[in-house]
This record gives sequence, structure tokens and C-alpha cells, in this order.
Amino acid sequence: MNNENQNIEYKESWRDEYVKWLCGFANAQGGKLYIGVNDKGEVCDIYRCERQRRGMRYRKRSQTV
Repeated sequence: MNNENQNIEYKESWRDEYVKWLCGFANAQGGKLYIGVNDKGEVCDIYRCERQRRGMRYRKRSQTV
């Protein structure tokens, strides 16, 4: 994978504060936020990422009710 730069950011796991990164990308030249990739550009623990994805769906569902 490419190195991180102003348009590419790697994060090993999701945190709700990363929404700010997405807004920053949207307000600038665009960009990509890769979840499940470490700073070296290597894919990290896939099982942990899947658990987090399920948790994100649950949080989103509970916030819309």
C-alpha cells in the first residue's frame, strides 16, 4: 500500500473521533481512511476489525431509534 499523506490515513481500529478526519477530507481535496491497516501499510487483525464493524452497526442502529 502507499504511504500515508494528506489524502491517505491508516488506522488499526475505528474510533468515533475519526468522523472528523472524514469531514476534513470532504472539506479539502478528498482522501481515504483505511481501517484495519497499521502505519506501515500492513493489514492488521481482521477478526478485531470485524468485531468493531458489528459494534458500529449496533451503535448506529441504537442512535437512530
